[in-house]
Amino acid sequence: MRLANICVFCGSSTGENPAYAAAAVELGAELVRRGIGLVYGGGRVGLMGLLADTVLSAGGRVTGVIPRMLVEREVGHNGLTELIVVESMHARKAEMAARADAFIALPGGFGTLEEYCEAVTWTQLGLQHKPAGLLNVAGFFTPLLAMFDRAVAEGFITPANRGIVVVGTAVPELLDALMAWSPATIRA
Repeated sequence: MRLANICVFCGSSTGENPAYAAAAVELGAELVRRGIGLVYGGGRVGLMGLLADTVLSAGGRVTGVIPRMLVEREVGHNGLTELIVVESMHARKAEMAARADAFIALPGGFGTLEEYCEAVTWTQLGLQHKPAGLLNVAGFFTPLLAMFDRAVAEGFITPANRGIVVVGTAVPELLDALMAWSPATIRA
């Protein structure tokens, strides 16, 4: 699978563990090294800002998509390759998905989780054919992965659809897995 652009969902905070910030920097550098553009939420604070600044400082392409109501709250990043201001959170997610070939979630809060799960759901429903990766930094997503596995065991998620979720603990491993992913294994 050719990945021209990856949408990354992540926190507007850096979190308590320095490993989260280190992962954002590593991901940004690796995206540029591989010639992959970044699509993200458009903020200049937290992991979002750190990731965008890393890509920009290495000469990469960054497209931010931010709702008008969050430009001030998330302190919209004005130094991007492209900053798209939209009218709603729904429009933000649709625009980011349209511009991305795959998704990655770094640690974050409710917004990160909601955006990530919606991307997975859109692939499950056949609205798109794009993998969704979790960079499991310091075990951050381990409880969520256990919940996904429980949902499979309880009959709410098929094993094939569980395969939409691609997991890696290292940036190169996760990017390689996203590139190797095939929608042919998923059944809606």
